[in-house]
Amino acid sequence: MPTIAIVGAGPGLGLSIAKVFGGHGFDVALISRTKDKLDSLVAELTENGITAEGFPADVADPAQLTGALKTAIARFGQIDVLEFSPHAGLSMTSPKEVTIDTLRPQIDSLLYGAVAAVQAVLPGMLEAGSGTLVFTTGGGAINPYPMLATANIAQAGQRNWAINLHNALADQGIYAANVAINLVIGTEAPEGVPYRSPDEIALDYWALHTSRDQAEHFIGA
Repeated sequence: MPTIAIVGAGPGLGLSIAKVFGGHGFDVALISRTKDKLDSLVAELTENGITAEGFPADVADPAQLTGALKTAIARFGQIDVLEFSPHAGLSMTSPKEVTIDTLRPQIDSLLYGAVAAVQAVLPGMLEAGSGTLVFTTGGGAINPYPMLATANIAQAGQRNWAINLHNALADQGIYAANVAINLVIGTEAPEGVPYRSPDEIALDYWALHTSRDQAEHFIGA
Protein backbone atom coordinates (compact mmCIF):
# COMPACT_ATOMS: atom_id res chain seq x y z
CA MET A 1 0.00 0.00 0.00
CA PRO A 2 1.31 3.51 -0.77
CA THR A 3 1.63 5.89 2.17
CA ILE A 4 1.10 9.63 2.57
CA ALA A 5 2.71 11.50 5.46
CA ILE A 6 0.90 14.68 6.46
CA VAL A 7 3.09 17.03 8.50
CA GLY A 8 1.01 19.50 10.48
CA ALA A 9 -2.08 17.30 10.44
CA GLY A 10 -5.20 18.83 11.92
CA PRO A 11 -8.98 18.46 11.84
CA GLY A 12 -9.36 20.75 8.81
CA LEU A 13 -7.38 20.47 5.59
CA GLY A 14 -5.02 17.80 6.90
CA LEU A 15 -7.88 15.46 7.76
CA SER A 16 -9.55 16.12 4.42
CA ILE A 17 -6.34 15.32 2.52
CA ALA A 18 -5.99 12.14 4.57
CA LYS A 19 -9.52 11.08 3.64
CA VAL A 20 -9.00 11.75 -0.06
CA PHE A 21 -5.72 9.86 -0.30
CA GLY A 22 -6.94 7.16 2.08
CA GLY A 23 -10.00 6.73 -0.11
CA HIS A 24 -7.64 6.01 -3.00
CA GLY A 25 -5.89 3.22 -1.14
CA PHE A 26 -3.19 5.10 0.77
CA ASP A 27 -2.13 4.40 4.32
CA VAL A 28 -1.80 7.63 6.30
CA ALA A 29 0.95 8.80 8.66
CA LEU A 30 -0.12 11.87 10.63
CA ILE A 31 2.43 14.14 12.28
CA SER A 32 1.52 16.86 14.72
CA ARG A 33 2.63 18.10 18.11
CA THR A 34 -0.34 16.89 20.19
CA LYS A 35 -0.89 13.17 20.71
CA ASP A 36 -4.54 13.59 21.77
CA LYS A 37 -5.31 15.41 18.52
CA LEU A 38 -3.57 12.71 16.52
CA ASP A 39 -5.50 9.99 18.32
CA SER A 40 -8.78 11.72 17.43
CA LEU A 41 -7.81 12.02 13.77
CA VAL A 42 -6.68 8.39 13.60
CA ALA A 43 -9.96 7.26 15.15
CA GLU A 44 -12.00 9.16 12.55
CA LEU A 45 -9.93 7.82 9.67
CA THR A 46 -10.18 4.28 11.05
CA GLU A 47 -13.97 4.63 11.15
CA ASN A 48 -13.76 5.45 7.44
CA GLY A 49 -11.82 2.25 6.73
CA ILE A 50 -8.45 4.01 6.34
CA THR A 51 -5.28 2.66 7.93
CA ALA A 52 -3.71 5.55 9.84
CA GLU A 53 -1.27 6.16 12.65
CA GLY A 54 -0.13 9.27 14.49
CA PHE A 55 3.48 10.22 15.18
CA PRO A 56 3.84 13.15 17.62
CA ALA A 57 6.55 15.71 16.88
CA ASP A 58 7.17 19.43 17.06
CA VAL A 59 7.83 20.52 13.49
CA ALA A 60 10.16 23.25 14.77
CA ASP A 61 12.44 20.58 16.28
CA PRO A 62 14.34 18.90 13.41
CA ALA A 63 15.36 15.90 15.52
CA GLN A 64 11.78 15.26 16.64
CA LEU A 65 10.38 15.65 13.15
CA THR A 66 13.04 13.45 11.58
CA GLY A 67 12.49 10.82 14.25
CA ALA A 68 8.73 10.82 13.69
CA LEU A 69 9.12 10.40 9.94
CA LYS A 70 11.71 7.65 10.35
CA THR A 71 9.33 5.84 12.69
CA ALA A 72 6.55 6.24 10.13
CA ILE A 73 8.81 4.81 7.43
CA ALA A 74 9.62 1.84 9.67
CA ARG A 75 5.88 1.33 10.28
CA PHE A 76 4.68 1.65 6.70
CA GLY A 77 7.82 0.77 4.75
CA GLN A 78 7.92 3.85 2.53
CA ILE A 79 6.61 7.40 2.33
CA ASP A 80 5.29 7.87 -1.21
CA VAL A 81 3.73 11.32 -0.69
CA LEU A 82 4.81 14.04 1.74
CA GLU A 83 2.34 16.87 2.36
CA PHE A 84 3.80 19.67 4.48
CA SER A 85 1.39 22.19 5.98
CA PRO A 86 2.12 22.99 9.63
CA HIS A 87 0.52 26.03 11.23
CA ALA A 88 3.15 28.24 12.86
CA GLY A 89 0.68 30.86 14.06
CA LEU A 90 -0.17 34.15 12.41
CA SER A 91 1.46 36.76 14.61
CA MET A 92 0.70 40.26 13.39
CA THR A 93 4.08 41.72 12.48
CA SER A 94 4.64 44.57 10.04
CA PRO A 95 7.75 44.59 7.81
CA LYS A 96 9.41 47.31 9.90
CA GLU A 97 8.83 45.30 13.09
CA VAL A 98 10.55 42.13 11.86
CA THR A 99 13.47 41.07 14.06
CA ILE A 100 15.48 37.88 14.26
CA ASP A 101 13.49 36.91 17.35
CA THR A 102 10.07 37.47 15.76
CA LEU A 103 11.10 35.73 12.54
CA ARG A 104 12.79 32.70 14.05
CA PRO A 105 9.63 30.74 15.03
CA GLN A 106 8.30 30.96 11.48
CA ILE A 107 11.62 30.00 9.91
CA ASP A 108 12.08 27.11 12.36
CA SER A 109 8.65 25.64 11.66
CA LEU A 110 7.98 26.44 8.02
CA LEU A 111 11.36 26.53 6.32
CA TYR A 112 13.69 24.43 8.47
CA GLY A 113 10.81 22.06 9.18
CA ALA A 114 10.25 21.56 5.46
CA VAL A 115 13.95 20.88 4.90
CA ALA A 116 14.07 18.33 7.74
CA ALA A 117 10.95 16.57 6.46
CA VAL A 118 12.28 16.29 2.91
CA GLN A 119 15.66 15.06 4.11
CA ALA A 120 13.88 12.26 5.96
CA VAL A 121 11.78 11.00 3.05
CA LEU A 122 13.67 11.94 -0.12
CA PRO A 123 16.35 9.21 0.00
CA GLY A 124 13.67 6.52 -0.09
CA MET A 125 11.86 8.26 -2.92
CA LEU A 126 15.06 8.56 -4.94
CA GLU A 127 15.81 4.89 -4.37
CA ALA A 128 12.31 3.98 -5.55
CA GLY A 129 12.46 6.40 -8.47
CA SER A 130 9.08 7.90 -7.53
CA GLY A 131 7.47 10.16 -4.98
CA THR A 132 5.50 13.35 -4.40
CA LEU A 133 6.42 16.37 -2.26
CA VAL A 134 3.65 18.94 -1.79
CA PHE A 135 4.12 22.08 0.29
CA THR A 136 1.31 24.38 1.43
CA THR A 137 1.69 28.13 1.89
CA GLY A 138 -0.58 31.13 2.12
CA GLY A 139 -1.05 33.60 -0.69
CA GLY A 140 1.34 35.94 1.10
CA ALA A 141 4.22 33.77 -0.08
CA ILE A 142 3.57 35.24 -3.54
CA ASN A 143 2.07 38.67 -2.81
CA PRO A 144 2.92 39.57 0.79
CA TYR A 145 0.47 40.96 3.30
CA PRO A 146 2.01 43.81 5.35
CA MET A 147 0.56 42.55 8.64
CA LEU A 148 1.98 39.02 8.20
CA ALA A 149 5.58 39.88 7.40
CA THR A 150 7.25 37.05 9.32
CA ALA A 151 4.99 34.33 7.91
CA ASN A 152 5.41 35.81 4.43
CA ILE A 153 9.21 35.60 4.64
CA ALA A 154 9.28 31.98 5.79
CA GLN A 155 6.62 30.82 3.34
CA ALA A 156 8.27 32.64 0.44
CA GLY A 157 11.47 30.74 1.16
CA GLN A 158 9.55 27.48 1.38
CA ARG A 159 7.78 28.24 -1.91
CA ASN A 160 11.04 29.09 -3.67
CA TRP A 161 12.57 25.82 -2.55
CA ALA A 162 9.52 23.78 -3.57
CA ILE A 163 9.68 25.15 -7.10
CA ASN A 164 13.43 24.54 -7.16
CA LEU A 165 12.82 20.93 -6.12
CA HIS A 166 10.22 20.61 -8.88
CA ASN A 167 12.76 21.65 -11.48
CA ALA A 168 15.62 19.59 -10.07
CA LEU A 169 13.87 16.29 -9.32
CA ALA A 170 11.44 15.77 -12.19
CA ASP A 171 13.84 13.66 -14.24
CA GLN A 172 14.39 11.39 -11.22
CA GLY A 173 10.71 10.50 -10.85
CA ILE A 174 10.01 12.90 -7.98
CA TYR A 175 7.19 15.43 -8.28
CA ALA A 176 7.34 18.56 -6.12
CA ALA A 177 4.86 21.42 -5.99
CA ASN A 178 3.73 24.37 -3.91
CA VAL A 179 0.07 25.04 -3.13
CA ALA A 180 -0.63 28.68 -2.27
CA ILE A 181 -4.00 29.11 -0.55
CA ASN A 182 -5.27 32.68 -0.61
CA LEU A 183 -8.69 32.30 0.97
CA VAL A 184 -10.36 31.07 4.14
CA ILE A 185 -10.31 27.30 4.55
CA GLY A 186 -13.76 26.46 5.87
CA THR A 187 -17.40 25.94 5.10
CA GLU A 188 -18.28 29.57 5.79
CA ALA A 189 -16.68 33.00 6.15
CA PRO A 190 -17.73 36.59 6.82
CA GLU A 191 -19.70 38.19 4.01
CA GLY A 192 -17.49 39.10 1.08
CA VAL A 193 -14.57 36.93 2.21
CA PRO A 194 -13.73 34.13 -0.22
CA TYR A 195 -13.61 30.59 1.15
CA ARG A 196 -13.55 26.95 0.14
CA SER A 197 -14.24 23.88 2.22
CA PRO A 198 -11.27 21.70 3.17
CA ASP A 199 -12.92 18.72 1.46
CA GLU A 200 -13.00 20.66 -1.83
CA ILE A 201 -9.42 21.88 -1.51
CA ALA A 202 -8.17 18.37 -0.70
CA LEU A 203 -9.35 17.20 -4.12
CA ASP A 204 -6.88 19.65 -5.69
CA TYR A 205 -4.03 17.88 -3.88
CA TRP A 206 -5.07 14.55 -5.36
CA ALA A 207 -5.29 16.14 -8.81
CA LEU A 208 -1.76 17.52 -8.44
CA HIS A 209 -0.40 14.17 -7.32
CA THR A 210 -1.94 12.38 -10.28
CA SER A 211 -1.30 14.97 -13.00
CA ARG A 212 2.25 15.86 -11.79
CA ASP A 213 2.54 18.77 -14.23
CA GLN A 214 2.45 21.98 -12.16
CA ALA A 215 5.22 23.48 -10.03
CA GLU A 216 2.61 25.63 -8.29
CA HIS A 217 -1.14 25.65 -7.77
CA PHE A 218 -2.86 28.82 -6.61
CA ILE A 219 -6.19 28.58 -4.78
CA GLY A 220 -7.93 31.94 -4.52
CA ALA A 221 -11.06 33.87 -5.32
